[in-house]
Amino acid sequence: MLATSYSNGVSSLPLLGETIDANLRRAVATHPDREAVVDRATARRLTYHQLDEAVDELARGLMARGVGAGDRVGIWAPNCLQWFLVQYATARIGAILVNINPAYRTHELEYVLRQAEIGTLISAEQFKTSDYRAMIEQVRGGLPALREVVYTDGPTWTALLADAAGVSSAQVAERSAGLSFDDPINIQYTSGTTGFPKGATLSHHNILNNGFFVGEGMRYTHEDRICVPVPFYHCFGMVMGNLAATSHGACVVIPAPGFDPAASLEAVQDERCTSLYGVPTMFIAELGLPDFADYDLSSLRTGCMAGSPCPVEVMKRVINEMHMAEVTIAYGMTETSPVSTQTGADDELDRRVATVGRVHPHVEVQVVDPETDLPVPVGTPGELCTRGYSVMIGYWNEPEKTADVLRRGWMHTGDLATMDADGYLNIVGRIKDMVIRGGENIYPREVEEFLYTHPDVVDAQVIGVPDERFGEELMAWIRLREGAEPLTAEALREFCTGKLAHYKIPRYVHLVDAFPMTVTGKVRKVQMREESIALLS
Repeated sequence: MLATSYSNGVSSLPLLGETIDANLRRAVATHPDREAVVDRATARRLTYHQLDEAVDELARGLMARGVGAGDRVGIWAPNCLQWFLVQYATARIGAILVNINPAYRTHELEYVLRQAEIGTLISAEQFKTSDYRAMIEQVRGGLPALREVVYTDGPTWTALLADAAGVSSAQVAERSAGLSFDDPINIQYTSGTTGFPKGATLSHHNILNNGFFVGEGMRYTHEDRICVPVPFYHCFGMVMGNLAATSHGACVVIPAPGFDPAASLEAVQDERCTSLYGVPTMFIAELGLPDFADYDLSSLRTGCMAGSPCPVEVMKRVINEMHMAEVTIAYGMTETSPVSTQTGADDELDRRVATVGRVHPHVEVQVVDPETDLPVPVGTPGELCTRGYSVMIGYWNEPEKTADVLRRGWMHTGDLATMDADGYLNIVGRIKDMVIRGGENIYPREVEEFLYTHPDVVDAQVIGVPDERFGEELMAWIRLREGAEPLTAEALREFCTGKLAHYKIPRYVHLVDAFPMTVTGKVRKVQMREESIALLS
């Protein structure tokens, strides 16, 4: 039993000491005729042998265009087969894939293209209401490093593949063999809520092993079929989804370019998926479909919920109503490839619904006093830190910002957590989210979990707003179930009285249809606070 909040992930399985391409080639040799990827939107299906051929063709095309090891190749597109191919083709030739958020506007796009010095950009023509081609043309003139843009549909993509004839597969294999698994292979820009995002730079070793051990946590084999509605541009999609699948010879099912709850459940049903991914808001949307009970989800066995804290009541419904008896919760961040902790398939129900699990294999975690950086006693809130193979190389070309969060090998997450005597972790909030009301520290997550027990509350988020008397007061943003009577602040206080300490009861209630979100499903509490201040004033 632990006394201080430190734990390390002992494992009988060694780390994979190989590049992403070497790992993929092993999967191809072992499972050539099994399906590797299904793109539902285009009805395209590739076996591992066909995937290898498609990746090799694209890799040869990129090499023919002069893309070298270490060169940055940007990808700006929703989930699609081309995205999947670009991920593995760039890894095969050692180019650094730069993931660009599909929701970016021109100023964010220009920043990333310039900051990462992207030489080749592979982009969709458009997505939803965004005209990518027009936005690229708007910023392209001021970016001398950007040599060319290839669009995933149309003549520029066809021309890129045609150029593959100028490079042999042997040349590609020679390039691949000369790579090190410690080489940087991916830059992912963190979804910061203030200022410009930072580019977390990740190696083959970082993300291949993280994907592999996430898959091990869900007991993946080559028989599994994984429905991945989360975006590829984020670690959840490309690491926990794609790399977890290919490192086990499993199949990735792409239900739609963007998240669609009905399309996701249709994909599970039609493709007989055994695993389903999502952030909590995605599972809430799927469970909320009027015809939810009509979908045959009996093939599901497991899955992963991550990206933001999972409401306990939602987790229970996923287990009981979606047949996901072995569903896991994972916790992490882009800078740690991303997963640091995960619940186990055999964990007791209360562990799986109320914690983010225990430390991942080959990783260390500790909960520290933010003032001293020393581990706190078990059960005491502090900042969660992680160390090990999964920690990023650093922020791309930003050594000072890297040093701010990476100290003595420990990645400081900014998340507040508690660790119990068995090593299970619970995320209680963000250091910046913690509300101090009249000298009392309040963790919004605790209040949110209680609000979910209200029969009319579908989703709840709690923030602190300025108050002259107490410094801060609590405000609850609430989504009600369809047909529910409006919930007043007085009625909510009555519901909370006697069950929550008086200082934890929200003073203000704001009813909404949706929360401001990032594309990865994280709630933008900074924006909520700004809007709340404006409402209250």
